[in-house]
Amino acid sequence: MAAEWLKTAVFYEIYPQSFMDANGDGIGDFNGITAKLDYIRELGCNAIWMNPCYDSPFRDAGYDVRDYRKVAERYGTIEELKELFRQVHARGMHILLDLVPGHTSEEHAWFAESGKEERNEYSDRYIWTDSWMERADGIAYVAGERERNGAYIINFFKCQPALNYGFLHVKERWQKPIDHPACLATRAAIADVMRYWLAAGCDGFRVDMADSLVKNDDGHKSGTCEVWRDMIGQVRRDYPETALVSEWNDPVSAIGRAGFQMDFFLDWTGNGYNLLMRDYDDTGRDDSFFKKDSPRHITDFLQEYLPKYEAVKDKGFYCLITGNHDTVRAAYNLDERELKLAYAFLLTMPGVPYIYYGDEIGMRYRALSTKEGGYTRTGSRTPMQWDSSVNHGFSKADPSKLYLPTDNSEDAPTVEAQMKRPDSLYNTVKGLLRLRGENGAFARHDNLRILAAQEQTRSFAYERGDLIMLCNPSGRSETLPVDVSGAERIYAVGSGRPEGRACVLEAQSFVIYRK
Repeated sequence: MAAEWLKTAVFYEIYPQSFMDANGDGIGDFNGITAKLDYIRELGCNAIWMNPCYDSPFRDAGYDVRDYRKVAERYGTIEELKELFRQVHARGMHILLDLVPGHTSEEHAWFAESGKEERNEYSDRYIWTDSWMERADGIAYVAGERERNGAYIINFFKCQPALNYGFLHVKERWQKPIDHPACLATRAAIADVMRYWLAAGCDGFRVDMADSLVKNDDGHKSGTCEVWRDMIGQVRRDYPETALVSEWNDPVSAIGRAGFQMDFFLDWTGNGYNLLMRDYDDTGRDDSFFKKDSPRHITDFLQEYLPKYEAVKDKGFYCLITGNHDTVRAAYNLDERELKLAYAFLLTMPGVPYIYYGDEIGMRYRALSTKEGGYTRTGSRTPMQWDSSVNHGFSKADPSKLYLPTDNSEDAPTVEAQMKRPDSLYNTVKGLLRLRGENGAFARHDNLRILAAQEQTRSFAYERGDLIMLCNPSGRSETLPVDVSGAERIYAVGSGRPEGRACVLEAQSFVIYRK
């Protein structure tokens, strides 16, 4: 497997607009991130995923790329980005950029050429119907905005025309097979973008909407997998250590067939991951597993997670996240103790863990007006809360100039305050990451064994190598049929004790034993 460093990686996701503003204009920037690298490293993270930093009109927060080879002026210069890369590597860390291969901005030069009536080399870089009257069956489209006689397919928002990788099942005259020269040219263009940034110093990419490339694909996304195998192969010939994580939520396809090393277990309503921390509705009812009074059992998660984990555990990493720029923050409905148990679970499971900036201090989700296409996601993208100074130390700008407003509640969590409190969420995360780094069992990702997970109790236990993890998220003491007699307790939130050939876990406890 390429990129051996992934076995011991812990990622920190940075939304650059909101992490640290070094020049005082109210928007986070490259130099601000560089200034906080030691903080990230001291927390216990040794890798960074940075959301898009390319030139963009920002109608979807940078996921609408206007120029893949140019950085957005709001973040600084390309030399400042390269200096960020250098400083990351000087600390023994790695950094992934966010690649957006399925679409561009409608302001991209490729699209401007593609929309012209006269044929040119970019005419088929995007997907166009043959006529302004022709509809794309079952696929969103836009017509009436270009001189070209046709409608163009969009990949997500209206401002994001879909790049043309072809159709697995061609049904219309204007649809091209995936091996058409125009579709191969699209592959080559995106592979060139990847090589450009790898040459500049990044270590790989998180890939946005990785499963969206080929249209009319089958259930296994075999066309998209074939395209990715080709593009990844092109890139790895020159950069064999390239690390790639897909936004796919199907590790069998992403890792097993497409060639990615990592795939996310994404927060989709009602799926196994969602039920852990975000199983709430509009009435305020929350059945999330890690809520103290939840009726759920860990089997709700395991029945979806385990088959996928088993299918790829020898090939790559099925990754768990605390949250990301698209999710409601976990602190929305979980209190500090519930967050501690949830993070203890996430950070001791197989796969490469990802921590969203601010989750380590329990930053809250706030209902805010949409910003740059964020809509309900906007409340999870607010400025990092460093200290008790103006703007929580994020920026020296006038508060009215900030990218988004800070949390001005009296009890807003800050890094400064939580560092001083030994039992804080921040210090819990830091302790867990130190433990993860010190124990070789966590560097193997094929060693998960479920020891106890029954619907009669809410508690559960699992083993990784010589370590046994036991969790009781409920509000009452529970006994698990797991023998820890003679084992050394090396970590605990709450408490547990051996009792014969079983273990008694107190309410809301997470305990780790070494055999």
